[in-house]
Amino acid sequence: MDVTVLAFDSVTKLPPEANGAVVIGGSHAAVFAAYMSAKYGCRAAIHNDAGLGKDEAGVSGLAYAGKLGMAMAAVTSASARIGDGQDVLARGVISRVNKLAAACGVAPGMRCKDAAELLKKAPWPHESPPPLAETRHVIDGIVCIDSATLVRPEDRGRVVATGSHGAINSGVVTAAVRPKLVFFNDAGPGIDRGGILALDLLEKESIAAVAVAALSARTGDGRSTLQDGTISAANQPAYRLGARVGGPALALARAVAEKVA
Repeated sequence: MDVTVLAFDSVTKLPPEANGAVVIGGSHAAVFAAYMSAKYGCRAAIHNDAGLGKDEAGVSGLAYAGKLGMAMAAVTSASARIGDGQDVLARGVISRVNKLAAACGVAPGMRCKDAAELLKKAPWPHESPPPLAETRHVIDGIVCIDSATLVRPEDRGRVVATGSHGAINSGVVTAAVRPKLVFFNDAGPGIDRGGILALDLLEKESIAAVAVAALSARTGDGRSTLQDGTISAANQPAYRLGARVGGPALALARAVAEKVA
């Protein structure tokens, strides 16, 4: 059977063709993205390591995928832009692999293109993932979501803390809702400032946006962004709300949420 290699900027919504394919995702390699890859039946997946970050959460999905029987690897964010699947495929260099990917011959230092070819022989089908635990919480009036794609229309004008990277595609989905202030993980920020490009996009829409350092908060965990995050970048609308590099995300979020309330 001919196995295809497909590249997507995000793995949160994949087409039927992803079932049985080797999928290259611009997403981080944390648990939520691994869950989505497995849910859509990907034979194997390669994502971005999001700068590894606190507790190496940026690659926490590799072990999760391994338990389901899915081979998975990650490229270093220093080699390819997070949120850009084609760039991951074209420039990515492998930084982490799980045991199933290693058994296919994939190893750190390998080009993503070469790794993808090896993963065509990964075991498949694998176990379907059980539903994830709740990924949306409200703390002190602040919405915490593990992925920016979980933002809702009712979040308009609110403070939202996401576990997502701050790449362009994260900015697009949040811009549609227009929160008062949104937080992302800076994912390194990696090559070409990939992990914070959403801040520029949202500034053009007059939406305040902040990124927290990947080493300060767990990638893919909105509550960690809020409660643990240290601000590493902010756009001009966020500065006007009081954001300062080096400051705690929680203090800023609470101050803005109080004004909104």
